[in-house]
Amino acid sequence: MLSHLQVKNLAVVESVEVAFGEGLNIITGETGAGKSVLMGALTLVLGGRGDRSAVREGAKEASVEAEFALSPETEKPVDALLEEAGLPVCEEGRLVVRRTLSATGGGRCLVNDSSVAAATLRRLGALLVDIHGPYDNQSLLSETFQRRLLDAYGGCAPQRGAYEEAWGRLQGLRDRLQALQGDAADVEAEMERLRYAVDEITRANLTPEDGEELSERHARAANAEEILSLGQAASALLSDSDDSVFNQLAAVQQQFTELARILPEASDWRAEAQSVAVQVQELSRALDEKLSAMDADPESLQKLDERVTLVQRLKRKYGPTLEDVFETLKRHEARLRDLESRTEQIERLQHELDAAEAEVQKRGAALTKKRSAASTRLGRAVTLELHDLGFLKAGFDIALTAVPPGPSGMDAVDFGFAPNPGEPRRPLKAIASSGEIARVALAAKAVLAEHDVIPLLVFDEIDANIGGEVGRAVGEKLRRVAKDHQVVCITHLPQSAVFGEHHFVVQKEVVKNRTCTRIRELDEAGRVDEIARMLGGKGLTSVVEKHALELLTAAGRGRK
Repeated sequence: MLSHLQVKNLAVVESVEVAFGEGLNIITGETGAGKSVLMGALTLVLGGRGDRSAVREGAKEASVEAEFALSPETEKPVDALLEEAGLPVCEEGRLVVRRTLSATGGGRCLVNDSSVAAATLRRLGALLVDIHGPYDNQSLLSETFQRRLLDAYGGCAPQRGAYEEAWGRLQGLRDRLQALQGDAADVEAEMERLRYAVDEITRANLTPEDGEELSERHARAANAEEILSLGQAASALLSDSDDSVFNQLAAVQQQFTELARILPEASDWRAEAQSVAVQVQELSRALDEKLSAMDADPESLQKLDERVTLVQRLKRKYGPTLEDVFETLKRHEARLRDLESRTEQIERLQHELDAAEAEVQKRGAALTKKRSAASTRLGRAVTLELHDLGFLKAGFDIALTAVPPGPSGMDAVDFGFAPNPGEPRRPLKAIASSGEIARVALAAKAVLAEHDVIPLLVFDEIDANIGGEVGRAVGEKLRRVAKDHQVVCITHLPQSAVFGEHHFVVQKEVVKNRTCTRIRELDEAGRVDEIARMLGGKGLTSVVEKHALELLTAAGRGRK
């Protein structure tokens, strides 16, 4: 959910902070107080278009910061998106998004203190927030989203999964067939290239020893003379000269033997000297064995040079590692076999393709049948909700249009709305009135709430051109949707506002000849006063305040 929103120097807002709660959050206030600026701020921080003219007069920049507390279900796709963008994932489900606009142009987008592009904010916003009002972040208008909701409502997951499996197999066969087909000259040229590469790698008789082991052998051979010179000198010092370390230690042992007759502990020293002499002897023997295996033959070095050059050339062409060269050989051999037998394979694949296309059609028809039944039920359910919301003669339906098979089925899904009898049905995306579309969205959300995975729903101007009784129905539906989602709603109707679990009031003040917007959460007494103001009579009579209290009590929000 959206736990915290901070706005600074945006339009008439100098500085406000809002701590939203779970369930239904109501925002009210007089016209022009700045309520819609808050919704604009939310749109901005979720990647909406930024305009430097929105920066408060006299300020260097405007900023909006939104903090979200994510459920495990929401955190998983959010973290996946962040990882894809090369950003650190959320810690303990906490996501902080920040957007700034400079008065001179430009700005910054930050997610958990890491810079991102505005496009990344928009992708995050699509996972987190669905705004219904005079803004563009309305997922209900997307055909992809409409199709997903219809499938969820109709329980179409088994049929859609079966179809997607068949579609994936069909696409795989098409890709394989396309790879085998083509211009005969192009295919012959590819086969010639593959034969050359396979022959070149095969003739090299590469083995795993042509890796690090070859490099080490080459390095030893290239430095054989220096190794022999230094090694023989070391061997002489150890044991092969009159004054070698071994002979010196033998002399020391003799001295310790004589000394032991008058100094008993010298026996231990003699034993230690003897042990050291043995180690020196073993070291000398190991060195001699290594030197005897050294080959300073120029002809051997030339062969190693040639082998290293060959391996390096193959790695440059088919590598970059020796393992990659082996893998390239396997891949080229398999592709060559495919092309050499392509006539038979094309014939076999064509039969498989025909069967796969028939299976796609079969499973697509089953999915269409399931969707068709669900669309009828969903249309009736949303229509009934719309009647409660003041569209007494309105109709809502879902049109399925046959289209060629695609990744999601063989249907184009289109949510449609006819506000009045005699008026033609129009797609939702063609509805001009933000108030109409917001109420249609609310009706749809009321039916589909448990299937909608977006955690935060925002409704603005949802009470346009409706009266008190319908306002009460709007409030009840908002409360119902808020059982499965966090909901933020700007409303002018007291009949709707009384259903909020949290009620915020936006007020306009003049400080030092500057207009400022303030927002605060109301306590119980403050709610009565605000509902009375919305009823149009605060301070005039106690009857209006009594009416406000009665509305709150009837909605379950009044004094207990």
